[in-house]
Amino acid sequence: MTSIRFEGRNAEFFATLRNRINAYFSENNLQPTGNWKLYWKTIILFATLIGSYLMVILLHPENSWIYLGYTIMGLSFAGIGFNVMHDGAHGSYSNSPWINKLMANSLNLLGGNAFLWAEKHNIVHHSFTNIEGVDDDIDLWPLLRVNTAKKKLWFHKYQHIYGLPLYTIAYLAWIYMQDFKKYFTGKVVDRPFKNKLSAWKHIEFWASKLVYVFIFVLIPAYFIGIKTALLGYFAMAIVTGICITIVFQLAHVVEDIHFVTDKAEAENENKTIESINVEDDWATHQIRTTSNFSTKSKTLTWLLGGLNFQVEHHLFPKISHIHYPKLNEIVKKTCEDFNVKYNEIPTFFEAVRSHFMHLKMIVLERIRKIYSYH
Repeated sequence: MTSIRFEGRNAEFFATLRNRINAYFSENNLQPTGNWKLYWKTIILFATLIGSYLMVILLHPENSWIYLGYTIMGLSFAGIGFNVMHDGAHGSYSNSPWINKLMANSLNLLGGNAFLWAEKHNIVHHSFTNIEGVDDDIDLWPLLRVNTAKKKLWFHKYQHIYGLPLYTIAYLAWIYMQDFKKYFTGKVVDRPFKNKLSAWKHIEFWASKLVYVFIFVLIPAYFIGIKTALLGYFAMAIVTGICITIVFQLAHVVEDIHFVTDKAEAENENKTIESINVEDDWATHQIRTTSNFSTKSKTLTWLLGGLNFQVEHHLFPKISHIHYPKLNEIVKKTCEDFNVKYNEIPTFFEAVRSHFMHLKMIVLERIRKIYSYH
């Protein structure tokens, strides 16, 4: 396992930022966790999922409205993941640990696994964002080449074209392949699980996978037939896959975002490295490897659970997303005061353009050398 060390000495920046954030909550008598806005959103999202599920199994098999039901289910899966599960997994949904755990475990209902998510996302991704060979979320090679350190294959010159179709299978790859790879290897990329996979967690993993297939594949197949159920299920999975993949990519794989590529460069020379020294302190690293997008859109902020405020989320993952619009102002001002570059793309469609332009320019290698810290 490669050790990671953040060598930056800009401790005053994050200390000041943290004090300003704490002052905001104190002066406004607010809790950093969720409130009634988040609870109502939870009810709406689960009601939408249940309603669309009933729509699927109760309609006549030849009724084309079934596929609308599956599409809404796919959107509901993404919405619950973004808003409910994500806050619960970070302990920011509620002041109550058991409620946070309950909301985090909603991922088990959606086909994933809460334990593996915590290892992959909370522990690895949030600690070592965009560090090649460590961060599982950018471990996309050979399918995609997201930085110049990875070996370029002939088909990568088309990745800005086939990228979107590839994202349609991301959800299925996650729950049927990547989860099982992590489960059997006990690792996230090169890092062994930080927490022990207990006997109960083993049971929970297998039971939740079987229950998921029973609820979302077998029961619909009984009511509407196997062919319609499978077609609908794949439609749902495509919608979910595109939603979750696009949101992640717009946060970490766009133009002017940093990657740490020491490990990949060593592998290119058939070498191994035992440690990576990151030039920045942890907080500055989070800002340089993350980008916001479309932060002025209240609709998108509601739908995405504030994940368009990725900078604020990465700096303060234990604060609920409902507070991010206000924190955004404080973080921006503090970055300005300490001369830390803040990444934000004005609109969703500009961010999408930036992502696919990044995929294109990486292959052409007409992109600034912003990837390695040396």
